[in-house]
Amino acid sequence: MSKELIRLRNICMAFDDELVLNNINLYINDKEFLTLLGPSGCGKTTTLRMIGGFTTPTSGDVLFDGVRINDVPPHQRQINTVFQKYALFPHLNVFENIAFGLRMQRRPAPSDPRKKVKIPEEEIRERVLEMLEIISLKGFENRRPDALSGGQQQRVAIARALVNKPKVLLLDEPLGALDLKLRKDMQIELKRIQQQVGITFIYVTHDQEEALTMSDTIVVMDKGSIQQIGTPEDIYNEPKNAFVADFIGESNIIDGVMVRDQLVQMYGRQFPCLDGGFGPGEPVDVVIRPEDIDIVPVEQGQLTGTVTSVTFKGMQYDIIVDFKGFKWLIQTTDHSPEGARIGIKIDPDGIHVMKKSQYSGMFGDYSSFSDEYDELDDASLALDEEESGDEE
Repeated sequence: MSKELIRLRNICMAFDDELVLNNINLYINDKEFLTLLGPSGCGKTTTLRMIGGFTTPTSGDVLFDGVRINDVPPHQRQINTVFQKYALFPHLNVFENIAFGLRMQRRPAPSDPRKKVKIPEEEIRERVLEMLEIISLKGFENRRPDALSGGQQQRVAIARALVNKPKVLLLDEPLGALDLKLRKDMQIELKRIQQQVGITFIYVTHDQEEALTMSDTIVVMDKGSIQQIGTPEDIYNEPKNAFVADFIGESNIIDGVMVRDQLVQMYGRQFPCLDGGFGPGEPVDVVIRPEDIDIVPVEQGQLTGTVTSVTFKGMQYDIIVDFKGFKWLIQTTDHSPEGARIGIKIDPDGIHVMKKSQYSGMFGDYSSFSDEYDELDDASLALDEEESGDEE
């Protein structure tokens, strides 16, 4: 059974009378990779800073190993932080950058605990070389930071934070400055490093792919509140409201009515599903992921619609289909031309039913996606007409 390491209890935070964190309750286990995920301004970085001791809650408690640490300064917490800007010392080589924190440390002397002594040079070297092995940069100890790639610099920053053996590492969007391919590679590296060192990682990002790839637990936040806590699989497959469904991947979110357990009505038609616990006739939000929709001949379709746009994405086509004025996104390997009438089929396990919430009606219609292409076409047509007029 996992041991609880950190607990946030009834946390509220206000800046200039504006509430930025609203009654946050969260526990984080030892050796867990937990991600705080949400859009800009949702409160995720403020939550991270509160755990690190860089800011103090207006009310509520931060507990570490069961002890309240609201007033404990950052340097006295068993927590280190890696920011998006790595802040490596340009005049020091890789070895000395990693060793810096160890050289600053003082600990009780074995002969007299009242005296503070430096960490022995031999131990420093051993611990730094161990870190270089963990971050796969063995042999790079004499290089300066400007001779490293962005991903290598980031790993040095992580090693510098880990060499002091904290119980928790906080990471505030550390991959934001890297290009796409390097970001994907570093997601795997970070998870490997976390598992190898065996401590708690608390990671902040707005990138859903990062969260799904690395996390044991995801905490989805919006407007200073926690919307859902769960495993990546739970968050993706069983979102609690329209905000979570839209923020984690693409989603078609349709108004529906629950007929009875395992049966929901949309567009006047009934669809088998796996959900229950709703009242008969209860209005609900129905989530259907684009990849869970099969295109079939019109006569075989549960619904029929018209293709309004097609975008080739390499491994798939993103197809926008108009169903009675509501536009759905379908992701498929099969091509359907614009203007085509198609049928769609959805298996029961591809339908997820949610209770109505404050976010209902705000997400899940891809009309704007299609309209953007229409506007581009209109603009191109207007430009062509203008150029044609100039030639005359």
